[in-house]
Amino acid sequence: MLTGHGMIALLGSGETSLAGGRVFEALAQQLPHPLKIAILETPAGFELNSPQVAQRVADFLLSRLQNHSPQVTVVPARKRGTPDSPDEPSSLEGLFHAGMIFMGPGSPTYAVRQLKGSLAWDILRERHRQGAALVFSSAATIAVGGRVLPVYEIFKVGEDITAPPGLDLFSDFGLELSCIPHWNNTDGGSDVDTSRCFVGMERFAEWRRLLPPAHTTIGLDEHTALVMDFAAGACRVSGISSVSILGACNPVIHPAGSAFPLADLGHVSHPPENGIRSQVRELLQAAGGVDAQSVVPPEVQEMLRLRQEARQRRDWSASDRLRDGIAARGWLVQDTPDGQQLVRA
Repeated sequence: MLTGHGMIALLGSGETSLAGGRVFEALAQQLPHPLKIAILETPAGFELNSPQVAQRVADFLLSRLQNHSPQVTVVPARKRGTPDSPDEPSSLEGLFHAGMIFMGPGSPTYAVRQLKGSLAWDILRERHRQGAALVFSSAATIAVGGRVLPVYEIFKVGEDITAPPGLDLFSDFGLELSCIPHWNNTDGGSDVDTSRCFVGMERFAEWRRLLPPAHTTIGLDEHTALVMDFAAGACRVSGISSVSILGACNPVIHPAGSAFPLADLGHVSHPPENGIRSQVRELLQAAGGVDAQSVVPPEVQEMLRLRQEARQRRDWSASDRLRDGIAARGWLVQDTPDGQQLVRA
């Protein structure tokens, strides 16, 4: 278990669907108010309508999470060498205070080219270490893995199958992971196999043979999410279908509503202290983005989870004791139609 780190949600698709909304809602309930959300535009930064793509997600979150009074900021970070570069601090201010950061559709390889080693990527990683939740959907789930499936290059251009390095977010925790969204896609009908993110089973198998021996692949069905809880050391599956874990042995399929230990993905270790440039911490401190008072402590998160279980079994005395214990640690629990919400006392 890692204390202080935020959750990571990986969506196979459907960030603005009913299933996606439930994932955002569940994460929002664990975050302090006011809820500040940053939408990183990078994966679609090469598209002429990328601002509109990001704004659609912003509008969805403003509506879906209205009970949390969200403040949503679109962070352009579209292309290096431009005013909206992922290395330009003035264009990244929305990340400084974000309690939730989202990245979604676009091109995985483009996202990697623009973000790898960038200031934006280091800020995102640092905010996660401070408790911010990270949500990745579609192309972004591929980009953040250890190896990338070049979907556009294979599916639309006909290039040879390769497995280039990705942003490798999970290596911070000692995990060798790659992610494939749209795992169960059937857009091709009976004519074309479009599963495995549109490349089909045969080409996916060829791609997987290029991975290192100890590498694990997570297959994410559409409208389904895997939520990684580092504080609890657990993963849970949310949505309408399932998540497949492909390691050295036979694939393991976890249906929606199930949970399993985070250790099933590999040995989890604490990120190195020197893994992020000092400039990032200086920027966040200068902007007031490092605020220990706004991060929900792991013990409070655990008490909130136990209280939810107590309420489900109608153990009201245990629920009250946990509520009082949470209050003693500086947080108030509000019971709403959408579940428990934490507010800083």
